[in-house]
Amino acid sequence: MQAQEAASGCWYVQGLSEMGSGENQNFISNAGFIVTSTSVVVVDALGSPALAQRLVAQIRKLTPKPISHVVLTHYHADHIYGLQVFKALGAHVIAQQQGREYLYSDTARLRLQASRTELAPWIDEDTRLVAADQWIDGPTRLSVGDTEVEIIPVGPAHTPDDLVVWLPARKVLYSGDLVFRGRIPYVGEADSGHWIKALDELLKLGAQVVIPGHGAISHDARKDMQFTRDYLAYLRKAMGQAAQDMTPFDEAYQATDWSQYEHMPLFGAANRMNAYNTYILMEREAQ
Repeated sequence: MQAQEAASGCWYVQGLSEMGSGENQNFISNAGFIVTSTSVVVVDALGSPALAQRLVAQIRKLTPKPISHVVLTHYHADHIYGLQVFKALGAHVIAQQQGREYLYSDTARLRLQASRTELAPWIDEDTRLVAADQWIDGPTRLSVGDTEVEIIPVGPAHTPDDLVVWLPARKVLYSGDLVFRGRIPYVGEADSGHWIKALDELLKLGAQVVIPGHGAISHDARKDMQFTRDYLAYLRKAMGQAAQDMTPFDEAYQATDWSQYEHMPLFGAANRMNAYNTYILMEREAQ
């Protein structure tokens, strides 16, 4: 883990293009932090307490200022399992209110239970789910020292509770998992139609730098945001036509031309699942 500066005072660490495992401590997503005149604002808490401690160490190499806030782009395990480390430091946690539905769900409980085995020893009985201190339901402006941070809810998209962190004075966007770069996105049970609309709105911001949820920093925001958008649109077109024609999924998947994506990291792990979930979504949307 090595902190890199995206713009003045805006930093990030880049996770690996891998599936989470005990070998990589679940370091598969990015996180960021913004150094202001008074304190540090962290964006996402990474995928294990050990990773969060490593992130704190990176911050401490740059500044002794306290970590005052953590903004969660969404409640997925690889972004939240380090949260307890920041809470212990007194940070104020902000998330979109729809995150509560996941946080208190059987899905979250069972995922954590499974992670204690799959991601051992980094996720264990001491790892816990942490609720936000502030649940927001609309655009929220955060003034920290000399820095204005805009927190913009954009879900339902990748998840129901997606939000992005925008620094208008520096044209820097922490996009969370609305943007994947250099790897196949994880779609899961996303609302891909609204995800595309959210990306269209984010493109209007005029960001010069995008720190995605996964993958390398982007200095060509339009091109790299467009990649995620185009992948989602391609899934919807291919699987939507198959659902409309009542073509069985396996047959539709085999008949689809994946050549523009099959060379990318995590294609084998994620693409078929993405396509299947999109097929089910398109069936539902057609009803």
